[in-house]
Amino acid sequence: MKRNLLAVVLIALVFSLSVTFLTGCAKKAGLKEQAMMTQEQKPAAAPPAMATRPTAPQDDAAARERALREQALREQAEREAREARERAAREAAERTKKEAAGKAGAILSELKIPDIHFDFDKYNLKPVAQTTLKNGAPAYLKYKEYKLVIEGHCDERGTAEYNLALGQKRADEAAKYLVDLGIEKDRIKTISYGKEMPLDKGHDEAAWAKNRRAHFVVFPPIK
Repeated sequence: MKRNLLAVVLIALVFSLSVTFLTGCAKKAGLKEQAMMTQEQKPAAAPPAMATRPTAPQDDAAARERALREQALREQAEREAREARERAAREAAERTKKEAAGKAGAILSELKIPDIHFDFDKYNLKPVAQTTLKNGAPAYLKYKEYKLVIEGHCDERGTAEYNLALGQKRADEAAKYLVDLGIEKDRIKTISYGKEMPLDKGHDEAAWAKNRRAHFVVFPPIK
């Protein structure tokens, strides 16, 4: 009887120890699992921020100096380019002006008609005078925008009134001949200076022969 009772007590003791052991293990596992979950829920620590190095004053000064130098170079380049354009424009204008002046001079030279001369107290055209006018007419047919003034002159002999009339006849005779050659009449004007504008102020036949003349003055077109 005592033996059976002792066996029952041993079995109960073993069972009690087993329950206590299992319960302790379960609690440890629960606490471990709870600790792991708590650790996972914590936010990850942010990496330490990199410290920003403050800009040194000498760096700012160097940057400003570099910016000013670059701006000065840009302004110099723009100024040189502008000056080059202006210089090229002036040179082109000067070339154009010179070319125009040269062309105008060549035209005036082509339009120039030498003086023609008359016998004493006459206004009819001599053969040499007619040849001179024939040679000069083609240029006026070519450059129709140019006009012509014909001046009539006399030598010193005779009255002023008479020589004014004679000089006018000489100018008109030359104009008529040019009109007959094809030059428009309204492009030719005539005027007499009589004996008031001698080419040669001598008082002999050589001087008088030079002064009995028709003189031709070219008038360029008005721009």
